[in-house]
Amino acid sequence: MKYAIELYYDAETEQKLFEYPRLLDKEKLSSKYLEWKTRPHLTLGCFNDVDEEKCQRLLEDFASVHAAFPAYIGSLGFFTDSKTIFASPIMNSRMYDLQREIHSIMRDFDTSGYEWYLPDRWVPHCALALMVEDETEAFFKASDLILRRFEKLNGKFTSIGLVKISFPVEEIFTVNFQGQ
Repeated sequence: MKYAIELYYDAETEQKLFEYPRLLDKEKLSSKYLEWKTRPHLTLGCFNDVDEEKCQRLLEDFASVHAAFPAYIGSLGFFTDSKTIFASPIMNSRMYDLQREIHSIMRDFDTSGYEWYLPDRWVPHCALALMVEDETEAFFKASDLILRRFEKLNGKFTSIGLVKISFPVEEIFTVNFQGQ
């Protein structure tokens, strides 16, 4: 089974990010993001064969010593091979350190096949459209529509969770940051 550790936004930021996939659905360009039933997030790492109970304990401990922190979303990007449109957070050392720490505490879980989510190879992104199954022209129209509507966001990362990468995504566990 495949799993991901995801960083989640505050409710207001999450709703603002949700506006983009809803717009693409309304315009009949793509509904796949909504069909996945995922939340806007930043994936910190992907893993194989996770012990869910152990992972939950590790994330609870992790969240108990980390506080919510600013999330600045300042640009858009594209993975053209998978026709993914995403928002890019403005990165800082704290975010890179947090991702390294997650990989350190999850070191017992297999990361093979997920090289783009490993420390020093990570491409932080918040997917807004998953269009690999859509027509190429729809991808270009969606890109143009999102680009014309995009506004920078200032929010917070408030929680962390474990999901099972299935269709639709299954949220296993989420915990709010509680540290100071």
